[in-house]
Amino acid sequence: MPEVKLVAETGRPHGSSKSRRLRHAGKIPGVVYGHGIEATPIAVEARALRAVLSTEAGTNVVVELDVDGAHHLAMARDIQRHPVRGTVAHVDFLVVNRNEVITVDVPVTLVGEATEVLRAGGMVDHQLFTLAVQTTPGRIPTSIDVDVSSLGVGANIRVAELTLPPGVVTEADPDAVVVVGHGPQAEAPSEEAAEEGAADEAAADGSGGSGGSGGDGGGSAEKSGEG
Repeated sequence: MPEVKLVAETGRPHGSSKSRRLRHAGKIPGVVYGHGIEATPIAVEARALRAVLSTEAGTNVVVELDVDGAHHLAMARDIQRHPVRGTVAHVDFLVVNRNEVITVDVPVTLVGEATEVLRAGGMVDHQLFTLAVQTTPGRIPTSIDVDVSSLGVGANIRVAELTLPPGVVTEADPDAVVVVGHGPQAEAPSEEAAEEGAADEAAADGSGGSGGSGGDGGGSAEKSGEG
């Protein structure tokens, strides 16, 4: 995965009101830390940060972070967003080592067409959307592709069946289900049909109860006659 460059400024002011003014000026407050670097408050250009996070790597992008002339390999590990607008409000950068194995969540993408399932009128049920993998920063895949073209009705694909790129492993449960091929769902009865069925059942119960009562009465009459 290629690295992208991002310039960070130090010496940003602290406090929520000052952070708001910083964002109004087109900059995003943040912190950089890790590998012996003391947590350092920084600010990055909002437009540049959007460009960095918009690559195919998404939030797993590996950044060459220029902090006052010192270059660090880093990744955005904690991104806080505005609750309404969804824009980035704060970002933490973790300094990483190029040869260090780290754990990241990678999107799981379905590829191909489950012809058998679709032909039967069924549904492809995607259940696992991200997979935690362990690898070095330069080997982080943009996604884990799962071919569903051979998926059948009633069948599933589990983590153990996934093909991971070289140098990438996972400690996820091998039996965890990634995708399932469901058959066509039986149509639920309409409300009117359900009411009619309930009425018919009630009528049948009532009829059976009357007959049983009459039978008991006849038995009593016979015994009375015998006496």
